[in-house]
Amino acid sequence: MNEILYFGLNENPILFKNETEKIRKPIQFKFENENENENEIKQISTGGLATIFLFENGKAIEYLTENDSNQNPEKIQIENIQKVTVGLDNEVILTIEGNVFAKGEDINPNNPNEFINISSLIEDTNDRIIQDIVSGSGSIYLLTSNQNVYGIGDNEYSQLGLDSETLPKTEKPILMMKNVSKIFSGNCSIHVFLLNSNQELFGCGNNEDGQLGLGGSRKAAMIKKLTQIQNIPKGKIIDIQCGNFHSIMLIENEDENPKRKLYSCGNYEYNGLGKEDENTYEFTEIKSSLFENDNILDFSVGGYHTLILTSNSKFIGFGNNFYDKLGTGDTEHQSIPIQIELPKLRFNEEISNYHISCGNFYSSFLYYSPSLSPFSNLEEDLIKLFRRKEFCNISFKTENGEII
Repeated sequence: MNEILYFGLNENPILFKNETEKIRKPIQFKFENENENENEIKQISTGGLATIFLFENGKAIEYLTENDSNQNPEKIQIENIQKVTVGLDNEVILTIEGNVFAKGEDINPNNPNEFINISSLIEDTNDRIIQDIVSGSGSIYLLTSNQNVYGIGDNEYSQLGLDSETLPKTEKPILMMKNVSKIFSGNCSIHVFLLNSNQELFGCGNNEDGQLGLGGSRKAAMIKKLTQIQNIPKGKIIDIQCGNFHSIMLIENEDENPKRKLYSCGNYEYNGLGKEDENTYEFTEIKSSLFENDNILDFSVGGYHTLILTSNSKFIGFGNNFYDKLGTGDTEHQSIPIQIELPKLRFNEEISNYHISCGNFYSSFLYYSPSLSPFSNLEEDLIKLFRRKEFCNISFKTENGEII
């Protein structure tokens, strides 16, 4: 049985037919279709267009923001789905085979409600197997099996790494950077970070509030080319998630206790930094007595709010709370971290298997998923190996001389 808790606006989309417009405290979400209640949840992604539920069997359903009053979910007609991501105005699907399907006005202007295969549009045919996907506000980022990153969609703030005056948007993926290990952005952000294999971090896009962490001052309001981010906190970058006006980074450092800490940069006015009355133009630690001795197990950043899950089963949040998306029971904005009361969790002893998904403005989920991947680590490594171009070019000769 799935365990999914929801809080926030019950309108965009309507997830609960018999509840109020706002869900002020976390409550259990259940699918109306009993078959879907029996399928284990793998991932939830929520954004401006929809909320997508991905199941362990590789199938997914979406609750669309603009739909009939009954708000019935629709089955996504794509099989073997590995990951989903929903931006402000796009939806993206990654299949186990490495294909990427997306829809949205910036992706398919002629038919924005139809999924198209955007990985097949990459000019280099050897780079069409995709390993990871990330959605931005109107842009999508693809990490290939060859460790190259492509961007497609809106480039108004140069979030695709090219001058927006010459390329305001693109309907085909463009190569942004090679030798990349991870992509980081957010479902409503117009800036992006790319991490290379040497743990060097690069960013581009909107920087008018210092959300790229370049330090010193705001500098240029728009960073038109990928620029290396200096003065990164010591340790390994595990994750970075981006809001509208800020970014939050998770660092793991084996020499410290706790090992995992959060750092933020950007504009404090929208309560996104986890600290009071202070813009921060480079990544600085978010300090709170609530998690000073706890490791961060999971966190998620929406447009204006952040939710955190710690190793001591604390559920913590801060940020803008206009639509009750902090689950505190009121609409008070919280500039510093506060603990959020949860109902008794069914799988509390397996707290590391809970995950958070923040929507851009309206919604928040906490859900139980034993694995965010249908494969073991060994299987994942083998899949990546088989996807690599150089492996695919290997041929073998059988005993009878046949070449395969």
